Amino acid sequence: MSVNHAAGPGAPDFSPAERANLPSIAELLADASHPTFSFEFFPPADEAGVEVLRNTIVELDHARPNWLSVTYGASGATRDRTITATRFIKTQTRAQTVGHLTCASQSRDQLLQTLAAYSEAGVRHILAIRGDMPGGPTVPWVRHPDGLANATELVRLIADNFDFGIGVAAFPDPHPQNRDPDLDARLLLAKQEAGASFAVTQLFFDAGAYFRLVERSRAIGCTLPIVAGVQPVTNLAQVSRFAALSGAELPDRVVRRLQQVADDPASVRRVGVEIATEFSAELLRGGAPGLQFFTLNRSRATSAILANLRRLGLDRR
Repeated sequence: MSVNHAAGPGAPDFSPAERANLPSIAELLADASHPTFSFEFFPPADEAGVEVLRNTIVELDHARPNWLSVTYGASGATRDRTITATRFIKTQTRAQTVGHLTCASQSRDQLLQTLAAYSEAGVRHILAIRGDMPGGPTVPWVRHPDGLANATELVRLIADNFDFGIGVAAFPDPHPQNRDPDLDARLLLAKQEAGASFAVTQLFFDAGAYFRLVERSRAIGCTLPIVAGVQPVTNLAQVSRFAALSGAELPDRVVRRLQQVADDPASVRRVGVEIATEFSAELLRGGAPGLQFFTLNRSRATSAILANLRRLGLDRR
């Protein structure tokens, strides 16, 4: 895949000073006067996907995101495409850019090489995730013989060798391997102690699960700001598959509302946006410091949800 790293026609032109003076994500989340909004993308697999991602970035830039992130495949499978997409995003927006990194099936040296590549690309933040084995989160974890055992070790590796702001994953629904919410909270605290400065949740669909996660974490001394991950449901089969892989529970009330309009894709999208708006509003009103939207490299649903939140007075940027 080839992508022009330079800004394209009509792309914004930002000076190095402007980029250097962007507030860190920790600083953004420390400002309680308004929530943060961020978008997650995945690296495109081909030239058609590059064009889709380019258009989505341009369209969502009008929503003034606080930061953007790009996922990283199991075993480092998308390493080069992730870094290429991250470089491209940095030329197109004024937002902070977050590079993902997993330690699944990779050596310590490979991880350090990827971190160096992010640093050379001007990335200042990393989302450090243990990652799943190829096959998904229910496949037993196997440590690389020259690699790391978990996300806490990855956070420590980053903090000891680079000056990145470090984000980590959090789990409102218990991680599918252990199904132990108290363990999830203890691991979040361990990642904070290793050097993390913020967390972003996996997708979930019950606001109560998020608030219980926050309560469990605060009770044991974890003070990380926990950004809520939001997956707009615009395709029931697709989101059901994601939910099954991540261990998230898709509530019956959500399924019922979508099944009532299942024969009309436009209505599914409309109802999905309504559900995500209600969900996002409940999270923000309950104290979530920010929302991260899993965009699937599309902009329409996320843009519509943000417009709805603005009308409700919940997007106060």
